[in-house]
Amino acid sequence: MCKLPCVPEGETAAVLGGVLASQGRLSVYWLGLVVTLAAIAGDSAGYFIGRSLGPRVLNVRALRRRRHRVERAQALIRRWGPQAVFFARFTAFLRAMMPALAGVSRMSYRRFFLFNVLGGVLWGVAYTLLGFFAGAAYEQVRSAVGGVAAAVLAAVVVTALVAWRVRRHRGRR
Repeated sequence: MCKLPCVPEGETAAVLGGVLASQGRLSVYWLGLVVTLAAIAGDSAGYFIGRSLGPRVLNVRALRRRRHRVERAQALIRRWGPQAVFFARFTAFLRAMMPALAGVSRMSYRRFFLFNVLGGVLWGVAYTLLGFFAGAAYEQVRSAVGGVAAAVLAAVVVTALVAWRVRRHRGRR
């Protein structure tokens, strides 16, 4: 786990892959399919880990320090059931924890899988297309104002996003 606020690796890979697809280096359709299948398979593996290890999975040191977040995630499962699996897909900590918690809570795999697939399809396609459209927008700006100006504008946008995430992360502490 990283100590600084960081973008989860799956999102980064999907967005960067989308940018490459906008440049014609990858097929956006195949990329979206691979990202979606990887998201679904990864959460299914997390479910079976939680199911087989049970509550012991919650006693790892990294999670003990985040006990309040784990408890909130467990409350979310108790309240929303499998719908929590779908909505957790869009929050970094919950996305990482929800599959194992669903397994620990003995949610039926059929119900888990349905909402895992629904969330995985939406998440995978959305982040792939986000990168694709961001890459296409960058190319339009670059062709209109030139490569250096477009790179400077992209650097300003990325710096602003990083600063916003750092401030948001510090505010939570």
